[in-house]
Amino acid sequence: MNDETRSQLVTAALEVQQKAYAKYSNFWVGAALLTESGKIIAGCNVENASYGLTICAERSAVFAAVGMGETSFKAIAIATAGGYPPCGACRQVLAEFCGSLPVILVNSDDPADQQMHDLAQLLPGRFVLE
Repeated sequence: MNDETRSQLVTAALEVQQKAYAKYSNFWVGAALLTESGKIIAGCNVENASYGLTICAERSAVFAAVGMGETSFKAIAIATAGGYPPCGACRQVLAEFCGSLPVILVNSDDPADQQMHDLAQLLPGRFVLE
């Protein structure tokens, strides 16, 4: 991925983070997926009073992408205060579509603070049903 595409992906994650509905945790998360076809599809966390019904930003982006017919991904950028990695459920959902995926963690308090990981590092021994 070139620098311009990475910048667009990070910007999309930061922008959608501002739209998160996080009135219970006050932890806003934005995620932006880069598809193999070059589209950037974003999602944010949406909380619910019945907390188990909450959806994380990463899964929101994946589910939106699938609804658009996109199931091959090249990278994901995730924006949080502090630059935290995705939860285990989101890691497994991402792994459903790609075992290896560049994951850019963006500290939204200092967007220049970015860490790059691979999904395979974040979820070793992923569950695969064949």
